[in-house]
Amino acid sequence: MRRILLPLVLVPGVLLVFAVTVAFLYWQSLPEEEEVTLVSPAITDLRLETVATGAIVPRVEIEIKSRVSGILAEVSAQPGQQVHAGDLIATIRVVPDAAALQNAQSAVSAADIRLSAAAAELDRVESLAKQAAASRAELDRVRTEHALAQQERNAAASRLRIVRDGAAGGRDVSTDIRSTLEGMVLDVPVEVGASITETNTFSAGTTIALVADMSDMVFEGRVDESEVGRIREGMPIEVTVGALRDARIPGTLEYIAPKGALVDGTVQFQIRAAITPGEGQFVRAGSSANARIVLDERKGVLAVEEGALRFEAGQPYVELASGGAFTRRDVKVGLSDGMKIEVLDGLVEGDQVKVEGRKREPDGPPRRRPGR
Repeated sequence: MRRILLPLVLVPGVLLVFAVTVAFLYWQSLPEEEEVTLVSPAITDLRLETVATGAIVPRVEIEIKSRVSGILAEVSAQPGQQVHAGDLIATIRVVPDAAALQNAQSAVSAADIRLSAAAAELDRVESLAKQAAASRAELDRVRTEHALAQQERNAAASRLRIVRDGAAGGRDVSTDIRSTLEGMVLDVPVEVGASITETNTFSAGTTIALVADMSDMVFEGRVDESEVGRIREGMPIEVTVGALRDARIPGTLEYIAPKGALVDGTVQFQIRAAITPGEGQFVRAGSSANARIVLDERKGVLAVEEGALRFEAGQPYVELASGGAFTRRDVKVGLSDGMKIEVLDGLVEGDQVKVEGRKREPDGPPRRRPGR
């Protein structure tokens, strides 16, 4: 009995599985249904832009340095403070070199001895001159030697003050570090008690403060070599600053580097643009920003979606809906912003053109076209 029932059950089951497999493969081989969308060209504005990344920096930013070496004794200005040219920034306490100090003190002692000897000689000759025992020429010679000795004593004392105090006296004291620019103190990178190196021919010296004119800010960034040929000085830009949400700052491109630099494997060119922040907008130095540069612009032109275009042998055309069917219509196009493209000839406002798109089935995966 089992031998009779087994074939009767097995054979129909195999046939059912085979039929389901064939039906599924046939369903998968059906061409994908296409969704036809009609769009119409319309009058609009087109703008082709490029974006340059960079930062907002002051046009003029200087480093305040010391003319003497020593220890930072006092800081009179803090970051964010407005200063004028000549305002005190910091004070340096000079730590004299032992050998130089000893030599300067010895020079003062020697000058004192020579001055004392010259003064004694002058007194003696003046006394003889009163008694008509010394000539006028001898008196003039002694007076000249005394004046020279006095001058040498003063010079030796000045050298001692320079070595010991860092200044020879007077209004311009080299230990007082003053601003050379009117603006804002951006940073004081040293603390009180830090060692300060003077600026000279062989050393740049220690930077005590950064001062910049925050009323004159510029955008500095880079553009790719593929787009540098399409920009020029004087073009308007729009700067967006990450720290100022929803703020748009207008500017004007004023510099394009004549030489590019290799950055991350691509050649990029530095650009600079003057910006004009609005009233109440304070842009901090070093803020990251993006600049949109308008490469080309069309206002009030007829444009259509780029998805409606077809190309054959380099000739653009569209499929124009007419009487329930589609006919080919060659077109002439112009500026594109990546989404819409200007139509110069071939279409008028109100025409309907075909845009093809794929459609998913409601119950199952999308159908594939044959050969895919």
